[in-house]
Amino acid sequence: MKARRHVLNLPAKIGLFFVGLSFFSCNVLKRVESDQLLLTDYSIYADSTKVSDSDANSLVSQKPNVKVLGVPLRLHLYNLAKVNPDSSYQDWLYRKEGRYDRLVKLLSEKQVERLGESFFVSGLSNGLKKAGEAPVVVDSSRTFKSLERLRAYYNTKGYFNNTGSTQVDTTGKQRAAVRYDIDLGKPYLIDILSREITSPHIDSLYQLHRDASLVREGDQFDLALFTAERERLTDIFRNSGIWNFQESSITYDILRDTLTGRDDQLMEVELNIDNPRSRGDVQEQRPYRVHRIDSVNIFADHSFDDTLGELQSVRYGEVTVFYKNKLRYKPKALADAIFLKKGNIYRDIDRIRTYRQINNLNTFRYPNIELVEEGNDQLTTNIYLSARPRNSLALDLDITHSNIQRLGIGMGAALIKRNVFRGSETLSLSARGSFGLLSDESPEDFFSEISADINLIFPRIWMFPFINTQKLIPNYMLPQTRTSVGTSFQKNIGLDKQTLNTILAYNWSPSNSTKNILELLNIQYVRNLNPENFFNVYQSTYDRLDDVADDPQFENNPDLVDFYEPTGDPDNPLRLSIPSGTTGFTDAILTGGLVPEDSREYTEVFLVEERRQRLTENNLIFASNYTFTKNNKTDLNDNSFHQFRLKLESAGNLLSGISKLIPFDENSNGQGLVFGVPYSQYIKTEVEYIKHWELTATDVLAFRSFVGIAVPYGNSDNIPFLRSYFAGGSNDNRAWFPYSLGPGSTDNPNDFNEANFKLAFNLEYRFPIFGDFRGAFFADLGNIWNVWDRETDPAATFTGFGSLKDIALGSGFGLRYDFSFFVFRADVGFKTYNPAEIPSKRWFRDYNFANAVLQIGINYPF
Repeated sequence: MKARRHVLNLPAKIGLFFVGLSFFSCNVLKRVESDQLLLTDYSIYADSTKVSDSDANSLVSQKPNVKVLGVPLRLHLYNLAKVNPDSSYQDWLYRKEGRYDRLVKLLSEKQVERLGESFFVSGLSNGLKKAGEAPVVVDSSRTFKSLERLRAYYNTKGYFNNTGSTQVDTTGKQRAAVRYDIDLGKPYLIDILSREITSPHIDSLYQLHRDASLVREGDQFDLALFTAERERLTDIFRNSGIWNFQESSITYDILRDTLTGRDDQLMEVELNIDNPRSRGDVQEQRPYRVHRIDSVNIFADHSFDDTLGELQSVRYGEVTVFYKNKLRYKPKALADAIFLKKGNIYRDIDRIRTYRQINNLNTFRYPNIELVEEGNDQLTTNIYLSARPRNSLALDLDITHSNIQRLGIGMGAALIKRNVFRGSETLSLSARGSFGLLSDESPEDFFSEISADINLIFPRIWMFPFINTQKLIPNYMLPQTRTSVGTSFQKNIGLDKQTLNTILAYNWSPSNSTKNILELLNIQYVRNLNPENFFNVYQSTYDRLDDVADDPQFENNPDLVDFYEPTGDPDNPLRLSIPSGTTGFTDAILTGGLVPEDSREYTEVFLVEERRQRLTENNLIFASNYTFTKNNKTDLNDNSFHQFRLKLESAGNLLSGISKLIPFDENSNGQGLVFGVPYSQYIKTEVEYIKHWELTATDVLAFRSFVGIAVPYGNSDNIPFLRSYFAGGSNDNRAWFPYSLGPGSTDNPNDFNEANFKLAFNLEYRFPIFGDFRGAFFADLGNIWNVWDRETDPAATFTGFGSLKDIALGSGFGLRYDFSFFVFRADVGFKTYNPAEIPSKRWFRDYNFANAVLQIGINYPF
């Protein structure tokens, strides 16, 4: 009788972990004194309605200890530490007579003292305290302070007569929750809104834009709206010629004492806009006035030691360029980056755009723009430019290890040359080489890969001399033209690919949140130098062919005996040799008439050969694509944002059109050939949407959706491997390794499973654990399928909504460490719903650590 083996599932193991942790730290009250109460919860009520507003909750100074899955993990870590490890060490040191003297003789006095600072004596406890969190006990003074903050907050919302109270409720032994109650009272309303504006120019501008005011008569008082209105008016004035306008010049006064002695809650508010203030907060007598740009001067290669008398100058249009000795830049390239134009009214947006475009040139350090006030409301604009080093060199070295490479060493170098043609162009020359030892299973010992790229970037849209793109894509959109040519060579890696690629691309950004990329030409040629190595690389495909060859009717056929080689395994003494045996056996099955064409053996060999031809054939991809991206994230700390990306790609249409004029050679399948290679023809579309919600100040919920499809037509009946989709991996469905999921409900039939249609949906909850450690729970949904291509397996083909039953679900948890400049990520994924299983066993069949997948990644997946 066999003993049953009990396997704990994931929730049980996690629960057991926390139970053990709770046992070792005794209990959460370990560091709570007998006369203290541990704060377990708090709540805010305004007029008996619970407040969930994040601004109000942020004002509470005392919050319960942070919990993970309902467990105060950091508090438990803190409780594991000794209260005073140094005192404990001193007590132990002198507890026995003569112990201190013996240790001093054995070590030394200094070493005995340092022993008390060692990791096991005090270092461990100090580390636990730092990583942990002290118990939060109810403090009446801090509770009162929080109440006053809440009352002040509601004052800013117009509830000037609000009152408040607190209540401490016992929730268990030495545990309590605090409730904050705010009685708001009646809100104050803006009854009359008047204005007192010193400058006639400011008054005229205000009249033009007053209809869009955020502060209106009849509205409830809200300090946030007054602040936003000040910012709105400041932006209007500074973009309407008031170059020196100060936001501090705008104030609001309550003319009547409506906050006391009245019961109608009506306020009379006056908008005041005073003259500018000089140093010492002294108000100047000269009012604000609208200014125009009188002249624009650019000081190229500026140095603080330069004097105007020793500089030479050249004019380009309305711009004067000053330089010393020799001007290294085309005046037009500099003038095109300036948006402050002579005769125009000053606008702050023009100054900001000038900063952005000069930075976009990648030739100068951050510029200095000086505005000098002249007579008659005129401004002189001086722009000082300091050049970056014209030449720079970057080197890198890395060491790699994988299941293919025992040891790999990679070396790279990149040379950057700026201002190549005196128009702020940037030339980049890069080269990289990787060398090392292959794994023991490889027939070769060494591998190598060498690549080189040339990139040239123009800070403008360059097409043809007679095409003017300035009106369509003005310079403030930071236009760039990028051209690149690259090549790479592999030796003893896969099929020893040789690639050649060239790109002509344009990108521009109409705003900080949107970006456009148009790759007018994206040409890629891939040549497989060692196709005979196919079955050594794609072992699963070889196993499928060898399983057919294991049939006795083939092994015992004297006409096929030369295709086999001994294995030394008594259970499986023969196998197909590579490549002669695999080639000969395939030809014999498909063309020798050994089996009927409708037999299982013929079909399986046909599919293997079809895959071999597809993955070993050379590819020529002559494509164009357009990508639109919109991202409203304001900065690195913004955790509530969304991102949308749309990509459209078309390949082969230009060559197809040329073939109508100049007939191309064709292969046996009727495909047009360019340089002896069938060119790819397809259309491809991708849509991606990412949304982040900031649940609390520390917790974030992140969502991603992706839909991609590539449809072959014309000269192609399949998508090149380089342009197809795969599923699984650290940035996709983390319960499967890369290329191991799908297509459809197939059970990982190939080494690299790919298809031309993909759906992916990801949801992740992120939270802090302690220190720089972060945690996450995630669910990943998706799969790949074949659609509208030559795939015939119904299990791998998307046929409609019924195929959605084959969407795989992976779930799990992750641990991340934030290094500030990047995040190291380790995620553990569990196959929650596996479409490759039979329908009755798809749910939670492999939901255990034995079948879990560990994914390592850098930065967040989305």
